[in-house]
Amino acid sequence: MSTATIAPFHTETRVLPAVRQARAGQVRTGSTVRLTRRGRVVVLALALVVIGFVAVLVAAGSVATWAQGDPAAVEVVTVAPGETLWAIASDVAAETGTDVRSAMQDIQQLNTLSSSVVYAGQELRIPTR
Repeated sequence: MSTATIAPFHTETRVLPAVRQARAGQVRTGSTVRLTRRGRVVVLALALVVIGFVAVLVAAGSVATWAQGDPAAVEVVTVAPGETLWAIASDVAAETGTDVRSAMQDIQQLNTLSSSVVYAGQELRIPTR
């Protein structure tokens, strides 16, 4: 017959002192300022605020002027039933001597259209050059 024994696992623990005392005659070198985690976060946030403030000051050189620009000469046209933006743009291109595609883009930008779909009765601003 065999016997098995279970022995408790024993580890030796050492307790280290939390703060080491300076020995007599020794001068502590190094910083006496210790930042907690909250303190480090505050210092980081303050640094980011300063960097952001400097970035705003650097980027503040605007290219805008006080002089008023000339308003674009436009004509308001009401879309007839069955009329398309391409047909309106080709009329504008024939009058101004430009390309139909560029006239379409100008009309879309003036009227903030996201597509080339227009509806009967819709009023469009048309550039007149």
